[in-house]
Amino acid sequence: MLRFLTAGESHGPSLVVIVDGLPAGLRVDAAALTRDLRRRQRGHGRGRRMAIEADAAVMTGGVRRGLTTGAPVAVRIDNRDWVNWAFTMHPDEHPPADAGGAHRPPLTRPRPGHADLAGAMKYGHADLRDVLERASARETAARVAAGALARLLLAEAGIVVASHVTAIGPERSDAGVVAFDDILAIADESPTRCADQAASARMVAAIDRAREAGDTLGGVFEVAARGVPAGLGSYAQWDRRLDGRLAQALMSIPAIKAVGIGIGAEAAALRGSQAHDEILPPAIETAGPPTPLPAVRPTNRAGGLEGGVTNGEEVRASASMKPIATLMAPLRSIDLDTGAAAPAAIERSDVCAVPAASVVGEAMVALVLADAFLERFGGDSVEELRRRYADWQRLAGARVARPRKSGTS
Repeated sequence: MLRFLTAGESHGPSLVVIVDGLPAGLRVDAAALTRDLRRRQRGHGRGRRMAIEADAAVMTGGVRRGLTTGAPVAVRIDNRDWVNWAFTMHPDEHPPADAGGAHRPPLTRPRPGHADLAGAMKYGHADLRDVLERASARETAARVAAGALARLLLAEAGIVVASHVTAIGPERSDAGVVAFDDILAIADESPTRCADQAASARMVAAIDRAREAGDTLGGVFEVAARGVPAGLGSYAQWDRRLDGRLAQALMSIPAIKAVGIGIGAEAAALRGSQAHDEILPPAIETAGPPTPLPAVRPTNRAGGLEGGVTNGEEVRASASMKPIATLMAPLRSIDLDTGAAAPAAIERSDVCAVPAASVVGEAMVALVLADAFLERFGGDSVEELRRRYADWQRLAGARVARPRKSGTS
């Protein structure tokens, strides 16, 4: 089983992630992890924090001479902003006098839509900073590092994960289903990660208007994975269904309120004849090696999953993100110290983080797919995993290429 745990606070010294279950012999380049961390920092509407941080992955365990050893892999991401928060966030009961940063008072005015109040009621915190520092989406940087490791594993099987934004606020792409190659072609410097340039320009303008109003915007992104073999996941038990595992992973990203697989909620308004993907015989005579699929699909409305199992088509999952809870023109709230009405607290934040969330979505999908891939093909080393997957491809291809008998026996 591939699993990971993260630790660290938004303004603490660092974030840490431990990834357990990676096979030995996987080539790891810390620069590859750092590239994904930097992609997460981009996008129009990000706040001043991204100008401070220069996220980089530091390998602290489980990797030697560029290869995983089979032990848990530990990665640290230092917070450069820590120097401005050292006194406020110091782990000691009595911080040293020379601890840097301002001496910030307790935070007592919860923000609607954030974990502030619910977390305080759960854990009994009087200072909401004990909640928001961990509930902050800053934690997702650690997930992106973990997802980058999962990507390296998936690449051994030719599986590629990418994402794009389809809506920000009221502005939506008119591109329809975006081809995987067009998703891959989106530049990291894109302000919105949207493949529709006209829609992207409208999205940028909408973000600017929200900023001027002291408001925030959410949106929708889609994560796609190409090269995923058929047979990952299972319909045998509820918790092994891969669509459910993907949905839980995406819903765990802060501010995500809905997840769709394939056409998602649109399927509810269609007839069955419009919602499902027909199954057609493959063109065996086409050039190239035989496909390990016994059929082809003219559409992919199911998003590559049927009955909780991958069917060999591209896996596609979308996620809807609500507007960020910190508003510069704050909503009404209360002061927990006095019980009196008060405006919600204001923390430095983003106006829109949908493009960044799409990169986090890639990481979560990669982690789920890598876990399912290891579950299906196993192997304590990458070499063993490659061999098992290659054997499966040969057997599956042979089954498809074998001539069918006609008539009755």
